[in-house]
Amino acid sequence: MSFDPNNDEKSSSSSSTRLYNPYQDLKIPSESLYKLPTSPEFLFLEESIKKRRSWGENLTYYTGIGYLGGALIGGSKGFLDGVKAIEKTDTLKLKVNRVLNGSGHVGRVFGNRVGVIGLMYAGLESGMVGLRDCDDVVNSAVAGLGTGALYRAASGPRSAAVAGVIGGFVGLVAVSGKQALKRYVPI
Repeated sequence: MSFDPNNDEKSSSSSSTRLYNPYQDLKIPSESLYKLPTSPEFLFLEESIKKRRSWGENLTYYTGIGYLGGALIGGSKGFLDGVKAIEKTDTLKLKVNRVLNGSGHVGRVFGNRVGVIGLMYAGLESGMVGLRDCDDVVNSAVAGLGTGALYRAASGPRSAAVAGVIGGFVGLVAVSGKQALKRYVPI
């Protein structure tokens, strides 16, 4: 037996039951009650004005993307190296072991290297944004230049200068490409 709120008496059929709606007295359409906003919500107006991630979000994002990308590329290279190292006399277990060891070792090394590069880039870019108080292509180019120079600084000044130029060029191309995609490719 179930309770029917329309006639205040117990009815025996289960098809005539109506579910309890706790919001019926509020005069709010229940369909729009749980529609959550899709745009980000900000606590302060200053946060909503800026169109970029915070320095901590940048640090996490670039480090994570760098590690993941480096691990995938390094794992692929290690897989190929492991396949090339297989000998004709190896058993199936040895073949699998060579492939897994090669892909795991090289993937880990590449992932760590590119993750550190992402960490340095994010720190330098956030520092540039804080110093210059604007977000433009110059920040990314200078952050790339500084990242390349810092990463190769232990190899000598010439190697650091070459790596800095390459890093600055890569940062400039990446940001310019991102802006061109935003402008010309509707997503």
